[in-house]
Amino acid sequence: MAMHIKLDSKQELLARLRRLRRGRGVTLFEVLIVVAILAMVASGVAVFALPKYREAQIKTAESGARTMRMAVQGWQQANNETSCPTVSQLIQDKQIDTGTQTNDPWGQSYSFNCTDDEITVTSMGPDKKKGTKDDISIPKAAAAPADQP
Repeated sequence: MAMHIKLDSKQELLARLRRLRRGRGVTLFEVLIVVAILAMVASGVAVFALPKYREAQIKTAESGARTMRMAVQGWQQANNETSCPTVSQLIQDKQIDTGTQTNDPWGQSYSFNCTDDEITVTSMGPDKKKGTKDDISIPKAAAAPADQP
């Protein structure tokens, strides 16, 4: 009878262990597989999202340059000037709101070039270097002659 009790307690112990194994959670290997799958999905999203983000930055820079150009034109008409104002003059004379973004999407200031008949607003573009191919100028026609020899 003593043998029978030991055998029953061993079987109960094994049954308890099996129940515990079923409910203990996930293994490290399973967690690693999930992390690997998430990394692959994230890299796939990045491949498609990054070019769209860059396009959005360029469009934002063009829009900002147009806004700054209209502000310079308004300042020139209001002050009967042909010279270029500074950004602080535009804000002070209320040609642009203090909340208006005065830098391009890459954190650089827009540059103004004023002649008697034309105002050109330029962003140095993603590379942040003046006079390179990725510069953004408004109006765009002003940038075309510089590309030709």
